[in-house]
Parts: sequence; structure tokens; C-alpha cells
Amino acid sequence: MAEDQEVVKLELLCKQLHEANNGAQRQEAEKALVEFQSGRGAATLSQCQLLLDRAQSSYSQYLAATTLTKLVSRNPCTLSLQQRIDIRNYVLNYLATRPKLVHYVTQGLVVLFGRITKLGWFDGVDKEKWAFRNVVGDVSHFLQGSVDHCVIGVQLLAQLTAEMNQISESDANKSLTKHRKIASSFRDTQLFDIFQLSCTLLGTALKNSKTLNFNDESQHGLMTHLLRLALNCLTFDFIGTSVDESSDDLGTVQIPTSWRPAFLDSSTVQLFFDLYASLPATLSPVTLSCLVQIASVRRTLFNNEERAKFLSQLVNGVRNILQNPQGLSDPANYHEFCRLLLRLKSNYQLGELVTVEHYPDAIQLIAKFTVESLNMWQFAPNSVHYLLSLWQRMVGSVPYMKAAEPHLLETYTPEVVRAYVSSRLESVSVVLREGLDDPLDDVTVIQQQLDQLSTIGRCEYGKTCALLVQLFEQTAQRYQELITVQLNNRSQQHSMEDIAILEGQLTWLVYMIGSAIGGRVSFNTSDDHDAMDGELVCRVLQLMNLTDSCLPQGGCERRELATISFFEQFRKIYVGDQVHKTSKFYRRLSEILGLNDESMVLAVFVRKIITNLKYWGHCEQILTKTLTLLSDLSISYNSVRKLVKLDAVQFMLNNHTREFRVLKESGPQNSEHFPFLGVGVSVQEMRSRTLFYTSLGRLLMVELGEDEEKFTQFMIPITSAFDSVGRLLAQAETPVFQAEEAKKGLIGLARDLRGLAYAFNTKTSYMMLFDWIYPTYTGVLIRGVEIWSHDPQVTTPVLKLFAELVQNRSQRLLFDVSSPNGILLFREASKVLCTYGSRVLAQGDNIPKDQIYPMRLKGISICFSMLKAALCGNYVNFGVFRLYGDDALDSALHTFVKLLLSIPQSDLLVYPKLSQTYYVLLECLAQDHVNFLSTLEPNVFLYILSSISEGLSAIAWPNSTVPGKGPPIIQYLNPSAEREFGSD
Repeated sequence: MAEDQEVVKLELLCKQLHEANNGAQRQEAEKALVEFQSGRGAATLSQCQLLLDRAQSSYSQYLAATTLTKLVSRNPCTLSLQQRIDIRNYVLNYLATRPKLVHYVTQGLVVLFGRITKLGWFDGVDKEKWAFRNVVGDVSHFLQGSVDHCVIGVQLLAQLTAEMNQISESDANKSLTKHRKIASSFRDTQLFDIFQLSCTLLGTALKNSKTLNFNDESQHGLMTHLLRLALNCLTFDFIGTSVDESSDDLGTVQIPTSWRPAFLDSSTVQLFFDLYASLPATLSPVTLSCLVQIASVRRTLFNNEERAKFLSQLVNGVRNILQNPQGLSDPANYHEFCRLLLRLKSNYQLGELVTVEHYPDAIQLIAKFTVESLNMWQFAPNSVHYLLSLWQRMVGSVPYMKAAEPHLLETYTPEVVRAYVSSRLESVSVVLREGLDDPLDDVTVIQQQLDQLSTIGRCEYGKTCALLVQLFEQTAQRYQELITVQLNNRSQQHSMEDIAILEGQLTWLVYMIGSAIGGRVSFNTSDDHDAMDGELVCRVLQLMNLTDSCLPQGGCERRELATISFFEQFRKIYVGDQVHKTSKFYRRLSEILGLNDESMVLAVFVRKIITNLKYWGHCEQILTKTLTLLSDLSISYNSVRKLVKLDAVQFMLNNHTREFRVLKESGPQNSEHFPFLGVGVSVQEMRSRTLFYTSLGRLLMVELGEDEEKFTQFMIPITSAFDSVGRLLAQAETPVFQAEEAKKGLIGLARDLRGLAYAFNTKTSYMMLFDWIYPTYTGVLIRGVEIWSHDPQVTTPVLKLFAELVQNRSQRLLFDVSSPNGILLFREASKVLCTYGSRVLAQGDNIPKDQIYPMRLKGISICFSMLKAALCGNYVNFGVFRLYGDDALDSALHTFVKLLLSIPQSDLLVYPKLSQTYYVLLECLAQDHVNFLSTLEPNVFLYILSSISEGLSAIAWPNSTVPGKGPPIIQYLNPSAEREFGSD
């Protein structure tokens, strides 16, 4: 009686959760139901059965189904084998006697069936009988019943196939090996039979398609689940590779050899093409998804003759779809068909495709389809990627093709290129006038498409260049005319709109020219192609001269991004150590622009960089990309030596302050300060300073040698800024303290010095920096941490600076035997670590959960990284500290322990950067400082061991080289523990 009352209460709670208008009442109901679902005993099991038997509402039925699923999924499972068998039989009987349940109740029970079958796959009633493996036999009773029963039967098989193929939440606590063992057994014993059954049922449905009423919910649902079952079989992870869905178009379906008969039978492939032609648009996309998988079947399943026949059938099926393209007006069909086209080339070689009987017709239809798709740029834009990838791979295969048959790509690729170029130019006016989302805003997609276009355009490159030159000259000429009108104050409103359209079109063209140049490959080019590249580059540089002259009146951000992208491609192909300077490319630059050698070309790069730093300091995206370009130039061995000889670069090295002098034709002139170098900008905008000073550091090092005077001269602006910040911090306890100015000044200086420290990777240059910063300015940095320990905007740059200073990059920290610098450096790192750690720990745990990483854990992670670099740098004899009573080492290590204990163990694995820094530090301690670990309190040591245990299943250990020994930390701890604690 009491149990019945409890069940009635549960039914009431379910109703309140889903129907109550009172939020507090719903919350209380949810809390009570969650508590019920966490139960483990027999009472929970019987209450779930009562809820299902009473069937008072679909809500209570669903609660029972999900509770039972959680009950059987728990690890370890508290249910006996007989109880699980009874639950499974009960579910099958319940579904058989109630075929018209609400869909989510049916789904809940179907999931329960799949989960209990999977988890009990290796359970046997006796030595000769498995408890849960008679899947097809149990479900066959449903397939022989009504349409509703058939739907449930197919659902059961589809869900079981999906369940076997995925690692569920319950599997996450088990070994991946057990999951693969179950999946492999299911694959070998059941999956092919299920796939054949799905094909048989689909074949029967196809024969009766004229009599089927797809408006009927049951019949439509049956076809949906049948197609989903077939797709689940074809997408099964046959060999345990767990391919990421985001890269599925590079994958191969590893069909087992035992499936060969199904794919040698042409009726299997034809079945899905026929289904596509017969089914409505609500069902046909899944048939195309099945064909995508079929087209990806591994090549080694067939011999050469069989593969040619199989490919011919696929190409003919695609050709038939293109000849009757009505179904492709549906976006889902269109998308899957584009994927199918790409898979044909991904899985088969161009030489095999051209030998197909109807290849000429097929490639013509595919080209027509591609051109139409590109022209309809607003329709299914995410599908264009597959079409461009198809043409990119086909063109990329041409040099390797050995077949005698013509590939015809020289006929159709110019059409594809023209369609892409013209459609993007035409889109600009439509976007502007109709207020649509601008494709130019998605730089990632643009770069992806242009990378593909760069390869496609290289086929018949003369036509590509002629098209780009013609369109560029027309657009640039019209743009120059309107700019001239505007500058003469004769502009009208309509001309402003025209200028915006032309700027958008020029942006596209600059992007495209950059991609065309970037498509050059050294083994498949010619002098004529290099000359064409020269023509294209000259036109972009001429446009740049025009637009840069107008920057004082304002500029176009998107066009600037396109110009930087162009310079990136220009640098990769024609500027650098491996480039031949005698090509026709440089000849054209000399003839048109007077750029006679690489130094003059580099001067153009630097002038553009300086212009962007001057006028676009407020735009983070342009600033970052500009500084990245400068950084890339400063890395190249030959280029950097030519760069430092340029007057413009010398100005940068001598005037890297807010008030910056820019080199102009009339001589050096004062200019407005570069915004990102000043304190009048947001902290976010200051992030680029590190990259800027990294580049300057590399440029300075080229001719620095041991010239301390030159280094001191370079550091004058930073010295002055540091002195200023130091004076401000000295007033920290007084009412006149200018906190904001001091704070921003310290942040900027920490970022600047970190960039220099990263660039100075030689012993001589690093020692100049160290002698400059210690002991004069390390105290200023530590004082800043003391004042703003609660503010990660300050602490993060300072901690990262010290983490960089202690890095023994390129063995730069090789101090002389008489030098105490290694010990002094570690003491400073220890000071900043202890200063930060003590204040963070004093803040308590009142930080909101969503702010815990930026406010606390990020700084702790940097501290771990800093300590690891210092301990493993091999430049400090740590025995000296204990010998002379210096507590720097002990303080740093004990601060590490306190910081570690302040972190919930779950957070160590939730935040990847934190976990990585923690485990590598722990490995270092286990290797070289196990005597410290041996002195830890038992609760601390248990915390560390527990974190290792948790990390073993979540963190990759690439450095583990001893089979069966686990990660390196275990290898170090095991013998060391025996030494420190004894063998017992």
C-alpha cells in the first residue's frame, strides 16, 4: 500500500514538472525526481514497473524508462543477470502490447533495450547460451506484425546498432578496450545480418512505393527508421578508429571482407539510387547519406575489375541524378549530393574516373551543376566547400594521372573559376542593398574556399589571370574615379554607395589574387606563370598606394584584411630563402613598379606594416595579422638580414615608443603615436605588444652581437617607462596614486619584455636582458603583483614574463661556473610565485564558478609552468639552497602544494591547460625532487596519487617508452618510492 502511494506521488511530481505554471513548484518536483532516479535498490525497480503498468501518463512512463536506463548503466551494476533479463523481456512485451505509445516513451524504452543488450553482451545463461544476443530473433516478431509493430522493431535494431557504435556515459567509466570488444563481437555476429535485413525491407518498400502513403505518419515513420537503420550499419566504426565527424569526408568505410557479396551485387547500390528517385524530399536525404557511405567503401574490398564496375555504377547513378535534378532543390538533398560528389574523388583516383564509360557526360554535368551552385551563392552556402574540394582534388591529381583518356578539366575548370569570381563580385551589391550577412565577414570560410580556388585556378592559369586582371582593372579604374570625385568634394549620396560596392568587389579580388599566387607549386610552374603573378602583384600594389594615401580620411577594414592576406601569400611564394630572384616575376616588378630586387620588395612590406600600425592600431584583427606578417618576415634567415638594412626598420628599432617617426619620401617626420603602444587603450588591445617586441627583438639581434651600448640604446624607451611606473608604484599607499596609469603601464611593459625575452634565444642577448632587468626592475614587477594580485589583467602578463625568463630555450641559460645568475634567477621566480600564491590563497573560495579559470586557475597554471621550467632548466644546483639555508626552493615547492590543494580535483581534468602544466610539473618533481614528495603529509600524497589515477584515463602520455609501465611519472615514482619509503 505504501509503495502504491509512493508511485502516485511520483506520477503527481511528473505532472507538476511538465505542466505546472509555478517555477518554484517545478523546481521542487525536479529535485524530488532526480533523487528518485539516483536510487539503486529493489524498491526503485518495482516502482518503475508499477509506473509502467499503471500508465497514468506518458510523463510517468518516460520517467520509469529513463530511471531503468540509469539503473542498468551504473558501474558497478547492482542488478543481477536474471533481473536484467526480466527487464529486457518486460520491455519487449510492453512495446508489443502497446504499439501506440507517445513517441518519446517508445524512444526511452528502445534506448533501455539497446543499453541493457550492449552492457550484457558477454553475459551467458550457461556455457552454450548467451543471455542477450538473440537480437534478430526477438525483433522478428515485431516485423511480422502491423505497421506500428514494424516501426518499433526497426527502431529497436537501429538504436541497438547506434548504441554499439558509440561510447555512452556509462562506457566512459570503463576501458575503451571493453567497448571495442563488445562492438567487434556485434559487428562479427549480428551487423551484416541486420544490414541485409534493412536492405530486404527497403527493397520490399520500394516495390510497394506506389501504394505507400507517405502522408500517413506510421508509414512515413517506418521508412524513416528503415533508412536510419541502413545508415547506422554503414556508418558503424568497423575498426575502432572513431573518426571525428568534422573530418568525415576524408574517411574510408572499412567494410569487413565478409560483406563483399552485398557490394558485388549491383542491386545493393541501385536500391539506394532507386529509393532516392522514388521517395519524397523528407526521406530522400538519408538515401543519399547511405550512398555517401557506400561510395566510401574501402578500395581493397574489390579487385581492379570489380572496382571499375562498382565505380561505373556510382558515376552512372550520379549522372542520372544530375540529368533529373528536381530533387536537388531541397537543401538537405543538395548538401548530401555535394558530399557524394566529393567522396567519388576522395576514394578513387582521377585515372580511374576517366576510364568510366560515361565520364565525359558526367564531368560536363558536374561542371554545370557546380557553376549553377556557385551562382546561387545564397542557397546552401555550407555545401560549396564539397564542390570546390572536388575540383581542387581533381586538378591536384592531374600531374600524377597515367591514363590515356582525356580528363577534360582544362575545358571545365575555367568555367568554375569564372563562376566563383563573378558570383562573389555580384554578391557585394546584393548584400549591401538587402542587408544580408556578408560572406566577407567570415574570414575562415573565405580562406578555406580560396585555398581550394588557388589549386583550381592553376589549371589553365593563363585564363584565370586574364579574368582577374580584366575584372581588377575595370573595378579599380571605376573606384579611382569615384575617389577622385569624393576628394574634390563633389560626392553625392549615391556615389558613397557605389564606393562601398566597389570596395567590397576589390576586397574579393585582392583575396583571389593572393590565393592565385599562393597556388604556385615549384614542380609544376613556368616562367610564363611567374610573369602572370608579377602582373597580378603589381596591380594590387598600385591599388594599395591609392588606398593608403586615403587612410587619413578613413579606410575599409575588410579590404585591409584582404591586403594582409595577399602579402602573406606573396611572402610565402616570392620572398624568402628558397626563392629564385631571377624569375620573370621580379622582372615584371622591375619593369612596372621599379622594384629591382628583394630589398626593395621588403621595403614595400615594411612600409605597409608601418602604415597599418599607424592607422589601424584600434582594429585588433588587422593589428594582429600585420604583426604576424612582421614576425614571419623576421624569422626568415636571409630576409631578416636585408630587413635590418632598411631605413624604415631602423626607425622602428630606434623609435619604438608612443611617439613614432615614420619614413616618408620627403624624409623622417613625426607622426601620431601607435595606439597599441600607448596606455590610453584597452587592456585587450595591448595583447599585440608581445608579438611586436618579439619581432623587434629578432631584428635587433641580427647585428647586436656583444654590443651592450646598442642594446642600452634600444632599451631607453622601456627604461624610461619602467622608471615612471616604479615612481607611480612608490605612491601606492598615498592618496595621489594614479592606479589606472600605473596598472596599464605595468601590463604593457610585461608584455613588451616577454616578447623580447622570447626573441633573445642566445646566451649573449639573454644575459644583456637579464642584467638590465635584475635587480633594478624585478622588484617593480613583484610589487605590481602584490598590489593587483586579484586582477588577472596584471598578474597574467607578469607571470608569463617570468615563465619566459626561466625557460632555457636553445640552451641560452648556460651561465659561467663563477656566475650566480642561475640561482638569482630562480630566487626571483620563487619570489613572484610565492607572492602571487599567498595572495591568491588568501582570497578564499568566493569566486563565481564561471570565473574560476580566468580569475584563479589560469594564474596557477602559469605558476606550474614557470616552476617546471625552472626546475628542469638544468642551470641551477638546487642543493645549494639547503646547504646555505636559503628557503627559495622550499618556499616555491610548498606554495605549489598549497595551490594544488586549493584546486578541486575535478578541475584538474576539466581545464586542459591546467592539467597539462600540472602533470609535467609533477613528472619533473618525481624525477628530480622525490625527496620533497616523500616529506609531504599523507593527505597531500594521496591527493597526488589520486590525481595520477584520474589522469591516466584522461590525459595522453606520449613520453611513455616502457611497455606496461604507464606514464613517466609512475616509472619515476616506483623505484624512487622504494628508496625513500622502503620496499614495504
